[in-house]
Amino acid sequence: MDTQTKLLLDKGEILPLMEEFYTIQGEGYHTGKAAYFIRIGGCDVGCHWCDVKESWNADLHPATSTLEIVEHVKQYANTAVITGGEPLMWNMDFITQKLQELDIKTHIETSGAYPLTGHWDWICLSPKKNKPPLKAIYEKAHELKIIVYNKHDFTFAEEHAQKVNKDCELFLQPEWSNREKMMPNIVDYVMKNPQWKISLQTHKYLNIP
Repeated sequence: MDTQTKLLLDKGEILPLMEEFYTIQGEGYHTGKAAYFIRIGGCDVGCHWCDVKESWNADLHPATSTLEIVEHVKQYANTAVITGGEPLMWNMDFITQKLQELDIKTHIETSGAYPLTGHWDWICLSPKKNKPPLKAIYEKAHELKIIVYNKHDFTFAEEHAQKVNKDCELFLQPEWSNREKMMPNIVDYVMKNPQWKISLQTHKYLNIP
């Protein structure tokens, strides 16, 4: 990587863009809302069940002008969801500033494993076992979303629920490939522990991005 490219990446003026698209939010608190998704390449968290493993290697995704991305969002949506990969591997200050200058809401989904940058209207914290969140993000998270692959994940969920702020929304979401096995367990758990809600990947049921 040349010096100029690294400098622009460090400032967040370019980002390794994997894909961008206008769709309906499929998961969590904002399910059903129209939003522009920005998927940033690069992730070293390494979840074995990840459904976007092609995002892991940032070098595979072109360094794209952040202003160009913002222009695309402006044409379609009043909400932008930045996801990955792990978007906080990169500086999010510049892109969120430019989006908010246009009155576009900024949402992020993150494992919390890297320091929080950017200015956010909504932070969805989705912790992973391989690389746990940094302490500082728990107080700022608006939503805690735990992916449930096996029964131990309920214990994992409660461990993280004890760390977030009192207003944080709590969601359990079945891992897609294991959903038929785990869904009855999640339903039973939420009925016994109503502080939790169920999140489904509704976009997959609807066959949209």
